Amino acid sequence: MTSRPIPSRPVSFLMRYIRLRPWHFGWLFTIIVSAAGCAVGVQYAMKLLIDAMAATDRQAADVWTPLGIFLGLIAAENVLWRLGGWLGGRTVIATGVDMRLDLFAHLTGHSMRYFSAHLAGSLGNRISATATAAREIFSSLTWNIVPPFTDFIGAVIVLLTIDWRMAVALVVFVLVVAAAIVHLGLRGRPVHSAFAEQSARTNGELVDVVSNVWTVKAFSARGRERDRLAGEFAVESRAQMRSWMHLEKTRVVHDACLWVMAGSMLLWALMLWKGGQITTGDVVIVSALTFRILHGSRDLAFALVSATQQFSAIADSLRVIAQPHDVRDPLPALPAMAGGGRIEFDDVTYRYPEGRKVFERFTLHIPAGQKVGFVGPSGAGKSTLISLIQRLDDVQGGRILIDGQPITGLAQDDLRAKIGVVPQDIALFHRPILENIRYGRPDATDEEVYAAARHAFCDDFIRQLPEGYGTMVGERGVRLSGGQRQRLGIARAFLKDAPILILDEATSALDTQSEMEIQTALTNLTRGRTVLAVAHRLSTVSAFDRIVVLVDGRIAEDGKPAELRRRGGVFNSLWQLQAEGFAAE
Repeated sequence: MTSRPIPSRPVSFLMRYIRLRPWHFGWLFTIIVSAAGCAVGVQYAMKLLIDAMAATDRQAADVWTPLGIFLGLIAAENVLWRLGGWLGGRTVIATGVDMRLDLFAHLTGHSMRYFSAHLAGSLGNRISATATAAREIFSSLTWNIVPPFTDFIGAVIVLLTIDWRMAVALVVFVLVVAAAIVHLGLRGRPVHSAFAEQSARTNGELVDVVSNVWTVKAFSARGRERDRLAGEFAVESRAQMRSWMHLEKTRVVHDACLWVMAGSMLLWALMLWKGGQITTGDVVIVSALTFRILHGSRDLAFALVSATQQFSAIADSLRVIAQPHDVRDPLPALPAMAGGGRIEFDDVTYRYPEGRKVFERFTLHIPAGQKVGFVGPSGAGKSTLISLIQRLDDVQGGRILIDGQPITGLAQDDLRAKIGVVPQDIALFHRPILENIRYGRPDATDEEVYAAARHAFCDDFIRQLPEGYGTMVGERGVRLSGGQRQRLGIARAFLKDAPILILDEATSALDTQSEMEIQTALTNLTRGRTVLAVAHRLSTVSAFDRIVVLVDGRIAEDGKPAELRRRGGVFNSLWQLQAEGFAAE
């Protein structure tokens, strides 16, 4: 699956989604401007009505026309606001869904190296926080920013009909207030950004502790973790307080400026009225518009400051999530050719990000259908080799080929569709067992899932569960034993039916009896497939076609298991050590 690049700047990020729904946002803007314009028109209709009522000849005064206009504009305003609410809800909510899906797609495109450097809880929180912040910005723009701007333009037009000097004064007042608010808002961005970053970090720490609650209990660490989180919460609260107080300072400045503006405009209008230069209706509309702008600009100021905070939250999330992928799909990608799973490492060089060398001009050829076991001491490069075959990271030199195709020429999903994996730590979703097994092949029928479970010797224990295949397994399969989770992982690999099978300590969580059953199942599963198995328990690979012994990223031994034992090298030493351990038991 390829996803569109995520813009790294908040404004570009938001504009991307506005461009996806130009008609929705365009009509929403038009409706809101029209509704706010009707609100200004209502004030002007009230002026006309008051001026008509102030006429000396009451019988001849036409009060019905301005009354009709007044009532018509109120009705139109209410209809437009409700229509705007309906369209705004549909547009903003749908946009939030699109954002979360796009951020998820981009996030899952990162390499495993990226995920090892970030807390999973923090990443998930950032996706949700970004969608929430965008929703707040769009809502503020719709209900708290556009209407006051429309009020201001309408007020200027109305005041031009009364006294152009008052219109100019209003423009100057608003520009001064806007400049002050913008200046304070820009000064507050570092404060708001610090709070957003600390909040994401704290939420990630909290999720990390909750997800490792067994370890917390096992080591009597509840008090320690509470104290540690108390420190994190204290740092977050101080950052939040600095952000909060900056908002309060902005509000004080805004209120002072608008108090001066409202008082000055009303005083000016009264002086003009006393001089006979404007009517009573003019005084009323100046007063009404001034106070409408007063309240609207307060909402506007708060919305602008809040938007600054939300932009900071989005910027923090994009800084982490929107990083370019270090493992990318080629454009265009080659179509994956069918094959038996021949694997070639051709002069492969790989180093960890910190610079430590793992492989240097590493070469290995594995024919299709061969079962190969990788053994060796910890840190020899076994797991890294398995990771590179799946292209969870890219090599710095050389190339890896599957059935003659360089894996960098294939889309990652097409490549991994050819590989079935049974890892040491089986990852299960908090979903029914049926769906967890079906994850290996989403289009599989229920009967095919049951058959895979029988092959993995887990059908019996599943049917003994309260809800059978419909049983929810809990987060990461916490309701099942380690051996049960391992069997479900093997059933998932059976169902996927890929030409290449990777076994990463696939029987490590099983007791001896279960291992014997699974070895029988694996014999059937591996038939006709290319199998790569990482094993510390050498009995797992004793019947394989070939054993490759890795030491410090190089091939120390390579051959049939019986042959390597006769040589008396590294493999035989490891075998003897395990045999002595079993004898001691």
